[in-house]
Amino acid sequence: MSDLNSIDKELNQQITQGKALDAFETYYADDVVMQENTDDPRKGKAACREAEHQFFASIEQVHRVELISAAVGADVSFSEWSFDFTYKDGNRRKMEQVSRRRWKDGKVVDERFYYKAG
Repeated sequence: MSDLNSIDKELNQQITQGKALDAFETYYADDVVMQENTDDPRKGKAACREAEHQFFASIEQVHRVELISAAVGADVSFSEWSFDFTYKDGNRRKMEQVSRRRWKDGKVVDERFYYKAG
């Protein structure tokens, strides 16, 4: 597989193209840990997959998914996002988020999302 910069770029491109669930299957390790802000982390691909499916199932319309910036280090990457969604309950939410990913062997093993809740 290519270097981490290329892999991270491919993952981010899939997210902006509305293929986040496909990207999850390709780029996330079986033992991945994912965490929202200070919530308890979800452990394992099955638990994380279920949470991702629930999140995307709650969305009625995507107005914007924009990658603002990204940075890659030796085994970590950061990406800054701007989102605008309308949920199935009718609420619209605009938010900015930073995602920190730790990588091993070309797969995300740990991801944490930072954003203002509420």
